[in-house]
Amino acid sequence: MARSRSRAGGRGIVALLLAVGGLAACSSSDTPPEVAEGEEHIPCALAGATELKPVCAVERVVRGGVLTLVVRHPDGGFRRFDVQTDGSGLAPSDGADAIVARLGEDRMEVTLGTDRYLFPVTMKSHDPR
Repeated sequence: MARSRSRAGGRGIVALLLAVGGLAACSSSDTPPEVAEGEEHIPCALAGATELKPVCAVERVVRGGVLTLVVRHPDGGFRRFDVQTDGSGLAPSDGADAIVARLGEDRMEVTLGTDRYLFPVTMKSHDPR
């Protein structure tokens, strides 16, 4: 009796391994899309790439009165940036890495680690009242 349980258990393990192997084979052959899913896109250069391409999607999320920009990469990765209310720009939501930002006339280039993003900006006039 123990022998038949061993065979049944053995077949179950083989079936499970085949199923897992099949899933791994499917996922390893899939290539990420060229453009992240989303309605609005910004230029980005990921993992040290030099050329900025409009392939990152941006989603706006408001929680607790804080506007957060979620930038989705084509490979499924993402970064979150909090919009600073003092006009200083963006800050990484997780605070793990510092950003380097360069402000242009109508765009702000943000570098975080080996990733770069080009966000459109609107300059507000200073009211000294």
